[in-house]
Amino acid sequence: MYNITIIAGARPNFMKIAPIIHAIQKAKQDNIEIDYRLVHTGQHYDKNMSGSFFEQLEIPEPHANLECSGGTQAEQTAAIMMSFEKELMANPSDLVLVVGDVTSTMACAVVAQKLQTKVAHVEGGIRSDDWSMPEEINRLITDSITNYFFTTSETANATLRASGVKGYQIFFVGNTMIDTLLKQRPNFTQPKVWKDLDLEQGNYIVITLHRPANVDEESQLKDMIDQIIANTQDLPLVFPVHPRTAKILERLNISHSRLHTVEPLSYLEFNFLVEKAKAVITDSGGITEEASVMRVPCLTLRDNTERPETITLGTNELVGTDPKKLKPYLKKLFAGDWKSGNDIPLWDGGAATRIITNLKTFINK
Repeated sequence: MYNITIIAGARPNFMKIAPIIHAIQKAKQDNIEIDYRLVHTGQHYDKNMSGSFFEQLEIPEPHANLECSGGTQAEQTAAIMMSFEKELMANPSDLVLVVGDVTSTMACAVVAQKLQTKVAHVEGGIRSDDWSMPEEINRLITDSITNYFFTTSETANATLRASGVKGYQIFFVGNTMIDTLLKQRPNFTQPKVWKDLDLEQGNYIVITLHRPANVDEESQLKDMIDQIIANTQDLPLVFPVHPRTAKILERLNISHSRLHTVEPLSYLEFNFLVEKAKAVITDSGGITEEASVMRVPCLTLRDNTERPETITLGTNELVGTDPKKLKPYLKKLFAGDWKSGNDIPLWDGGAATRIITNLKTFINK
């Protein structure tokens, strides 16, 4: 039996690992000698991470929760490493599979290699080239000690090859986040805010902001919100607010009749809003992927992106963090000149199946 330990540390990780678990379950039904153990490091405490969340994604509760939430970057890294070392020693594995770029991804990869367990990285090779982002440090460290890379784009493949990774280690499979999106799209759920605000398809804008560059500096956040309000005509602005952003907004006393701050939404509710929005204004990398696949215009308030395919092929534009740069992009949006987007190679719902097909080649090696 080929045993895989799958690591998830934050809510978005579960969207990425859900289709992998489904593909493993399918392989087991086909009498492939493969099994998995799901380990939640507990890196991010999320009150919405309930049984219903796992039920929506159609995955079982994690086999283990290491409960390593809170603390500084270093404290959390150390806590995850110490806890996961005990977990992996008690439950040996043939392969530790990590996803994305959170602290858990990097910490568990290091532990696995020190225990002489091979590592596979789903979303390997993506880069923002911005070392001020903790995620970029996590990517660099993880990829430097990974054995097998499951990639989302040819750009990632080229990055890995340029860093010395051998071709036989790289498997271009697509995007498991999109596997989940396409599978769950028929199940998107109308949130309460839809009726409360009398929203109409294509007639409102969704906002999400959480990155320190946008929300930690109060004047920056105020200027950005002011620019959004000033350049979105009369459309409602729906802003599911991250808790840390909510505290800053409260201090700034920002309010406007068109700006509607709401509690964070479930995965199915949030994507219902995104799918029907005129546009999304965000600083989230994952949302740029989902918006591009759903052909929704996306304005990214960052100075760099690790997902360039959402710009070259998708519906995303990199606006930057200077609030003054937002106006021409919104003018283009309201003029009806936004790009329609194209299909992104292998972002087709089959990434997890391709991962397991490739993993089968490792069995009995």
